[in-house]
Amino acid sequence: MRDFNREILEDLMAKAGQLIARYQPADIRVCSSANGGLSALIIGVTRTFSLKYATNIAFNAGINIIDTILYQDIGNCSLPSDLVDVVIIVGGVNAHGGLFSRSLYRYMEQLQYSNVVYVGTERDAAAIQTNIPDVVVLPNIIDERLHIVEEHLKVYLTNLYQQDIEGKEDIKRLYEITANQIYSTPYIVNRALPVIDATFSVANPFILLDIGGATTDIHYSKDLVEDNIVTENGYDRLVFKRLGVYKSRQSLILAAQGNEFTYELLTHLKVTENIFKEQGERATKVLMQLAVFLVLCKMSHYRQSYINLKLLQINSIVLTGGITKVLTVAEIDVIIAFFYSKILTSDHRPVAVLDSDYAIWTLGARGSY
Repeated sequence: MRDFNREILEDLMAKAGQLIARYQPADIRVCSSANGGLSALIIGVTRTFSLKYATNIAFNAGINIIDTILYQDIGNCSLPSDLVDVVIIVGGVNAHGGLFSRSLYRYMEQLQYSNVVYVGTERDAAAIQTNIPDVVVLPNIIDERLHIVEEHLKVYLTNLYQQDIEGKEDIKRLYEITANQIYSTPYIVNRALPVIDATFSVANPFILLDIGGATTDIHYSKDLVEDNIVTENGYDRLVFKRLGVYKSRQSLILAAQGNEFTYELLTHLKVTENIFKEQGERATKVLMQLAVFLVLCKMSHYRQSYINLKLLQINSIVLTGGITKVLTVAEIDVIIAFFYSKILTSDHRPVAVLDSDYAIWTLGARGSY
């Protein structure tokens, strides 16, 4: 398990230095989720198209959306308290213009953000560039037939995510041992999904949960989604930035305390809420189990989220990441059974599959260079 009291490279070399020394930098491949993801604020003209399309693309690029603002309400919207990594402005088809005015520019002047991208009507692009410093203008994500055009924005956001990883001081030091590009873990894991059955006995359809110290990522095939408008790839992913058992421990506990079934689940696990105050192996196990339960809730009709998955259709739940070093299949099965019986009122029980040696990460990394 990762020691969060040490720098990544120092911890890695302490645990695997002798193994690493046997390889040349060109033969070492690294992926990392140590940046915890990027935050986005989306400003759109309509909920039906602008906000829906931009939200869909951002989530599928692994971005954490902190808020969406309907442009007509922007004058009444409060400013986020934290720095926003990227602001996405969208609205209108290219045949229309004059959609944005001074109210947008005033809001942007007060907002703390690192990047801003405009993907709306081309007729307003010049005005946006004049009034918003350093804005990146990309092709409209809405075509004349009101269909989504995802590629340009998705590539931009994916590259931004990559740049954020490479900009972290801890991550930069990893280039001391590798001559290859360092990719984000969600990207690498997602690349492995089409060939996962070559290594594991996985019954389709399946979902994959990557649960670690800072984030929880869920990967799923698009045929499990009730309403997903992005269709270029066979698999999508979501990154939950505040569901982890180390760096995001307090956020995970708060999320658990806000779920009405948590205390019943704790009783089922034969512990009390005092477990939240404890440290050690038992507390870590329970928090990992809660992370599994909470992310399943987020993907179900119990918690209306960006997507709802057809969870009654899945046959396997694959787990990778730090969770595989903490929980057994039996301990995960307890959570799956509780969720399906209590939340979905069903006897259906997908099979839990553990990627205990990170073979999925290896599969994805091999296909990325």
